Amino acid sequence: MLASKGNIFLFFTLQYSNTTLWLCRLFRYDNGSAYYHEDDREGVVKVSKLIIHSNYEDYATEGFNVLQRKMPVLYISAASRTGLGQYICNQLGLPISCMCRVPCNTMFGSQHQMDIALLERLIKDDIECGKLPLLLVANAGTPGAGHTDKLLRLKELCSQYKMWLHAEGVNLATLTLGYVSSSILAATKCDSMTLTLGPWLGLAAVPAVTLYRQEDPSLSLAAGLTTSQPVEKLRALPLWLSLQYLGHDGIVDRIKYASQLSQRLLENLKQISFIRTSDIISTPKELTFTGKSVGNILGNIVLAIVEDEFNSPVVVFRFVKEQQKSAANGAQYQTAAAQESMKDTNESEIDDALNRWLGEQLGRLIPASGIDVVELEDEGVCIRFSPLMAAAVLNTKPEHVDQLVEHLEAKIPVLISTLQLREEFKQEVYRTADLSYIEDLSWPGLGAIRYEIGKEDPDLMEMEKIATGLLKKLKELDSDLLFSTGPEFGGEKNSIYIGMVTDNLDIPELVVTIAATGKEIEESSKLLENMTEIVRKGIVEAEQELQKASEAKLLEEGVLRQIPLVGSVLNWLSPVQRSVKGKSFNLSGGFLELTENVSEMDAQTSGVTPATTPTVDHTKHKSPGQKMFRRSSKTSISDVITETSSMNHTDEVEESETTHEITRLEVKMISANIPMLSNDNLELPSGYEPEKSDTNGIEIAEVQPSSITEAEDVEKGSLR
Repeated sequence: MLASKGNIFLFFTLQYSNTTLWLCRLFRYDNGSAYYHEDDREGVVKVSKLIIHSNYEDYATEGFNVLQRKMPVLYISAASRTGLGQYICNQLGLPISCMCRVPCNTMFGSQHQMDIALLERLIKDDIECGKLPLLLVANAGTPGAGHTDKLLRLKELCSQYKMWLHAEGVNLATLTLGYVSSSILAATKCDSMTLTLGPWLGLAAVPAVTLYRQEDPSLSLAAGLTTSQPVEKLRALPLWLSLQYLGHDGIVDRIKYASQLSQRLLENLKQISFIRTSDIISTPKELTFTGKSVGNILGNIVLAIVEDEFNSPVVVFRFVKEQQKSAANGAQYQTAAAQESMKDTNESEIDDALNRWLGEQLGRLIPASGIDVVELEDEGVCIRFSPLMAAAVLNTKPEHVDQLVEHLEAKIPVLISTLQLREEFKQEVYRTADLSYIEDLSWPGLGAIRYEIGKEDPDLMEMEKIATGLLKKLKELDSDLLFSTGPEFGGEKNSIYIGMVTDNLDIPELVVTIAATGKEIEESSKLLENMTEIVRKGIVEAEQELQKASEAKLLEEGVLRQIPLVGSVLNWLSPVQRSVKGKSFNLSGGFLELTENVSEMDAQTSGVTPATTPTVDHTKHKSPGQKMFRRSSKTSISDVITETSSMNHTDEVEESETTHEITRLEVKMISANIPMLSNDNLELPSGYEPEKSDTNGIEIAEVQPSSITEAEDVEKGSLR
């Protein structure tokens, strides 16, 4: 029994040590130890405890009282993940004042890299104030843009002030590749680093690992980085099994595959107009003066941009209004930060809304790509492609990257058209009565409008009813525009939001249609309200008439006839001649009238054909299959010819009908032995009805205009 327990303990110890050895060799971290943890933030907390135990000898016995003599300071980059510094302070029981947030570059270098000059100034100020700088957390791949701090320079600074340098980020995965950039290779000189192998390799239930260097094992034990408990050593077992399954080549191939996907997308994005990639978003690393001698620098200064060595597996891009290219000449180069600062706040919000819509559309169309939307501090909303965090889980393939590029190229014309037509739509709405423009900069579309009711104090319920009806009518139209009530949160009430559009949109037709539809719904609502009031008054009047009729019946028949048994006997002996006069309710007039009058009016109007109401069609002629609100690509000459032909045909039909009536009248006069008049003096009687038979009972047959000569011969014979 004891032997079996010893074997199990030996197995736990071996798999723990072997996993640590493999990871240190895989990520080029010599003479390192490993700490396995579930929360990826727990590693830096344990490292902070190790540093405190190393710098405060009496911390184990006196605790926080030792820290009050010389408060520790932890430095964290402003580009680090949100809440990391607060989490470390809470776990260590330190006040938030012990955390110092280091800003990023504002002039030179990437805007996501730590400002080293400012960091050194902060360290000196804290030392002068009697504080003790302990820890610096750097990024080897920021959470947002995937940029790497200047780790080699930071390591020199930490060695100068006896600080601990900790690195974390997704770019640490590239340490396993054959070729590693110098900026990432400097991470192997850090005192500790945190690796998240689960998302990188697509492995579930695999813990995060913090590699560190510490010669004193007692301090590591006091900080909780090492333990003698067998249960704690079991944390490395899932990772040990995964390493056994994948092997060294399998791990390298997965990370290399993810890097190739990002490079494939980056090369394609650089060829697309109106797209700014992550290497263009970042500003130049440094500016170098080149010239023959120092003396002629003032006379002939040439600014050469030294591009930052960019080898990150994270690709960040965004849509911009104008195509911007990097230039080798510093005088012609405009940094992204300067352009963003010159942009108006409204334009920035519009750009963010469009990029957010673009990212959501690409993520919905190609879910296997793992595209997501991030909001960076200086650039705004950007689209991020991080295959290391999603490719292994979503099974991203090169075909998905190609599809992503194709859909992106298809969406760019829509974005440009929407930006160009927003102002035109806004001005057209201002010129249209009964419509008001809603300024919502966060809406990624053409814009938002509201139909205004003509009343001075409109009812909110009525406005909501009209807006709902208008939205329903617009959705029923045969168009490819997207009409909605706007965003789920923060949208204007009782408004109609119009989505993205193309360049062939007919703005005037769209605005006129919306205004006319809203007016129609408003009038229908008023008519319904009036009809409701009329019906209500009619019901009251009908009840009053019924009451009067009941009283009149009582006076006419007497009280005895109202008694059930007596009334039946009296009605049998002496029946009463009742004259029932029914009444009906006239909806158009809003009053009660006798049914006799209604019957007489129906009898009079039954034989009369109602006159057709002339209508004018303002709808533009659309070609077959053409959607509404779209400009026709063909010329309008054919439409004009069609309208002219239809008008000529209508005139011919009217002329034919007139000739037909005259001919029938002539035959009528011939049959009645009436002398014919000339066509010039012929007038039609107002009450003439050609369909009825004449006074002699002769049925008149319809004669075509071609038989006019025969009718004249018959007339001459009758005169003789």
